[in-house]
Amino acid sequence: MIVIDYFHWPKQGEWRFDPTYWPDPEAMVRELKEMGIELMVSIWPTVDVESENYEEMLEKGYLIRTDRGLRFAMSLHGNVIHYDATNPEAREYVWEKVKQNYYDKGIRLFWLDEAEPEYSVHDFDRYRYHTGANLQVGNSYPVQYARGFYEGMEREGQKQILNLIRCAWAGSQRYGALVWSGDIYSSFSSLRNQITAGLHMGLAGIPWWTTDIGGFHGGDITSDSFKELFIRWFEYGTFCPVMRLHGDRIPKQPMQGTTGGASCLSGADNEVWSYGEEVLAICKRYIAIRERLRPYIRLLMKEAHEKGTPVMRPLFYDFPQDQATWDQTFLYMFGPDLLVAPVCESGCTEREVYLPAGETFLNVWTGEEADGGRALSVSCETDRIPVFVRKNPSLLKDWKSIF
Repeated sequence: MIVIDYFHWPKQGEWRFDPTYWPDPEAMVRELKEMGIELMVSIWPTVDVESENYEEMLEKGYLIRTDRGLRFAMSLHGNVIHYDATNPEAREYVWEKVKQNYYDKGIRLFWLDEAEPEYSVHDFDRYRYHTGANLQVGNSYPVQYARGFYEGMEREGQKQILNLIRCAWAGSQRYGALVWSGDIYSSFSSLRNQITAGLHMGLAGIPWWTTDIGGFHGGDITSDSFKELFIRWFEYGTFCPVMRLHGDRIPKQPMQGTTGGASCLSGADNEVWSYGEEVLAICKRYIAIRERLRPYIRLLMKEAHEKGTPVMRPLFYDFPQDQATWDQTFLYMFGPDLLVAPVCESGCTEREVYLPAGETFLNVWTGEEADGGRALSVSCETDRIPVFVRKNPSLLKDWKSIF
């Protein structure tokens, strides 16, 4: 399924389609569904001081309070303050706005951005929520933010609820949270951080995890070094719980208008065909692999739902008796059958891969067989991420037809 990020507000906090852009949004949503495309709407929990909703929300106590200074937390296209997601009445108020302007028009997916919440000045002792001081309860904000949408969608009878969200905390998984790692920098060091973060998230009980493939900030689509990073990240993304391409690329494009989304500078093109034929061929190869992996991933997601089993997990999760697996950092199991070793350094054509003891593994690209309990030096040309499959897989019996 293709997801479109739609992001345009006349004023932050008004939560509606702009009729200038979409005179008949319901027809647009229907047409997209007929094409097999599911529209996702990006929502921020911020309310502009000039929003039509601001005074009402202020009077009813639906906004985060400030102990000192002016009542705004960020200056982003205006002065904004976040709504208080820890207040159940505020969650209901926001959901009713979203329902009226989006859900009732056919939208069934939401991109819940800015879920930390983020402040221009990080004086965390300044902010107060319905449930207490920010220093005491601030980490619960993303849980309650996701909860407001989940419970609203559930009341409407929706059974399968999943929303993309920029932050999470203990319990977020109860509310259909698909977490991505935020606006990260485009670098190999950042890619290494994502591998570690994704494994930690899974062990923390939040199996739905994704990153901005290629990173968010700083990726120049004309740069050969960034193209290499993009390929390596794309290969890694193929073996993440959710494979997702996103980023604010450079060089920036000229401003196209003075209102709404057109009043912002746009990033450079970021489709898989934006990087030249060589990159496109590699991306197409891995998209096809991901598509053929769909039945396997469905089984992993089912297990994650029923048992909380991480989709991607450290080697020691499946091989706890092998002490060497506890020291392995930048490789992991994708489900019980695939061992994945992302390439995390520029110019790398060979990397070391440790295979856990007590198992025999097969290199999915060459078919070569190797006993576990030792490290191998594995070829990893630009178009190839080292992946091994257990010789006797429990779920992925047809792996040869996938790779």
